[in-house]
Amino acid sequence: MTLYRTPDSHFRNLEDWSYTPAFTDIPLMPFGLVRTAHYSDGPADGPIVLLLHGEPTWAYLYRKMMPLLVAAGARVVAPDLFGFGQSDKPVHANQLTYELLVSWLVQWFDAQNLLDVTLFCQDWGGLLGLRLVAARPGRFARVVASNTFLPDGDRAPTEAFLRWRAYSQRVEVFDCGGIVHQATARGISAGARAAYNAPFPDERSKAAARRLPVLVPLRPEDPAAQANRLAWQTLAQFERPFLTLFSDSDPVTAPYATLFQQRIAGAEGQPHAIVRQAGHFIQEDAGEELARHILAFMGLKADA
Repeated sequence: MTLYRTPDSHFRNLEDWSYTPAFTDIPLMPFGLVRTAHYSDGPADGPIVLLLHGEPTWAYLYRKMMPLLVAAGARVVAPDLFGFGQSDKPVHANQLTYELLVSWLVQWFDAQNLLDVTLFCQDWGGLLGLRLVAARPGRFARVVASNTFLPDGDRAPTEAFLRWRAYSQRVEVFDCGGIVHQATARGISAGARAAYNAPFPDERSKAAARRLPVLVPLRPEDPAAQANRLAWQTLAQFERPFLTLFSDSDPVTAPYATLFQQRIAGAEGQPHAIVRQAGHFIQEDAGEELARHILAFMGLKADA
C-alpha cells in the first residue's frame, strides 16, 4: 500500500470548520489515481480566489479568510495538497519529489478549469503555487505571496529554515497542531490544534509533512533547483499585479518579500504591506486582515 486515506470521521465537528470537500481523481505515477480534496464557496460567477496552504497544514488554515472573501462576492477554492488534509497521502516519503508535487498541482488546476484567478499562497503553497503561475501564467489575474519563497539554490537559506529542516527530520512525534501553534505570534486554540492533527492519525500518514522540508533546494545542483530557475525567468516577466503580504515575525521567510518586489515585473508600484504581530502562519494571526488586503487588491469591498 502506497497511499493512505484518512477516514472521513476524523474531519467531523472540527472547530470553526463546516466545509464539505469535493474530490478529483488525479493520475500520478507511481501512485495511480490520487484522490484530491478541495473546498469551495461563493457565487459560481464570482471572481476566483485560489488559496494554497503549505506544510504541515491543510485548507483549514483558511477558515478565517474564506467567509470574508465570499461575503464580498468572491468564489473561493482551497485544495488540500497531496499528502495533506482530506487528499490522499503517500506513506513512503522517498516516493515524494518536488517535481511530482508540481505535476499533481498543475493537473488538478487544469481539471478545475479555473480562469482569471487571484492566487494567495503561503509556505509550500508558494513553492508550488509560483511554479503553477509560471506554468499557466495566462490564467492568473493577480498573485498575492505571503511568507513564502521560490528557492533555486542560488541564495543561502535562512538559519531559521535550516533549524526547522533539521527539527522536522529528528523529532520523534511530528505534532502538526503543535508546530502551527509554535509558528504563530498569537497562538491557536486547543480545538484548532486538534483540527490540524485530524488528518494525521499516525506517523505513517505524516510522510509528506516530514518530507517537504528536505525537498527545498539548498544548492544549485539540488533536484528542482534548475526548474525553479526557469520558473523565475517566467515570473520575472509576469506583468499582472503581484503583491507581497509578509508578516513581521517570521524569521524563515523574512528576506524574500523584497526579492519578489525587485524581481517580478508586476510587483512594481503595488501596495505591499507588512502585517504586524503575525508569525509564519500569518493566516492564523491575521486572517481577517489578509482577506481585506486581498479584496482591496481585487477592487472588491469588504463587508463592514
